[in-house]
Amino acid sequence: MNHLVETWLDACSRKAGASIASMYVPWYISTMVNESQLLIERVQTGVRMEKRLLKVLKALAEYHDMSLGDLLEGIVLHAFDGKTPFSSSSLKRIHDLKKFYGLDLDSSTSHRLTEIKRRSGIKTVSEKKK
Repeated sequence: MNHLVETWLDACSRKAGASIASMYVPWYISTMVNESQLLIERVQTGVRMEKRLLKVLKALAEYHDMSLGDLLEGIVLHAFDGKTPFSSSSLKRIHDLKKFYGLDLDSSTSHRLTEIKRRSGIKTVSEKKK
């Protein structure tokens, strides 16, 4: 929450009680527009990804308190500009998460990944639960 809004909300809560603060905050917040933000349209997508890689990405997004989609957008936009998307502390965290989830893949393996073809009679654990 914006620091200004928090300060105002605290002051209102102390003076007049939380009920007045809750009446005015939604109006006040809607008038505060950050002009540096870009309006975009997001779409839902279904992508297939290596299981352990996805676990590392989800954990990294959670660590940075952001959605998986926001993390992936940031990674791709940095890559499109030829820049690294991660600080040294994030790279350390990724290294730790890769060890935790047993992810032994790196960029040198990216063009050699082949998905396991399952026989139709064998069900995975997640398919059995359905």
